[in-house]
Amino acid sequence: MAGEQSFKAVINDTKPSAKGRSFSVEITGSNFNHFLGKKIGDSVEGMFVGEGESSLNGYKLQITGGSDKTGRPMRSELEGGNVKSILITAGTGYKGKRYVKKNSKIYRYKYDGLRRRRNLRGNTISTDTRQLNLKVLEYGKKSLGSILGDEEDVPIETTSNEEE
Repeated sequence: MAGEQSFKAVINDTKPSAKGRSFSVEITGSNFNHFLGKKIGDSVEGMFVGEGESSLNGYKLQITGGSDKTGRPMRSELEGGNVKSILITAGTGYKGKRYVKKNSKIYRYKYDGLRRRRNLRGNTISTDTRQLNLKVLEYGKKSLGSILGDEEDVPIETTSNEEE
């Protein structure tokens, strides 16, 4: 590639009060090199995600998945960072349904035991990886929204005192 290597990290906020909110951050430079060789299920420090003021200092994140430059998903059971052709049932990389055309209409069926051969990426992060899915394990002092610039850092008491 002519340009600098980068990942798009999608960080899932697991706090119940966040209601499953996710944030997207670009990872470049030396932080990119820190992720190479890591596997799905490994935990990383938040200081390697983001740059400067927007780094997630104090956070601990877990790698839950990702995809490569062509959109192939990473599968946790496959070792290595290469593309492998495997026979799978419904799960990561295959939904397990079949479309059948009857009477000029298309119907979707889910058969038991339906398997397909799919090309999937292994569980190790390589230079071909373009997206990483991360889950928050430990939180820092500031909220994710205030660090990544989506919301202001407002104390909780000011928003609940509307009755006075």
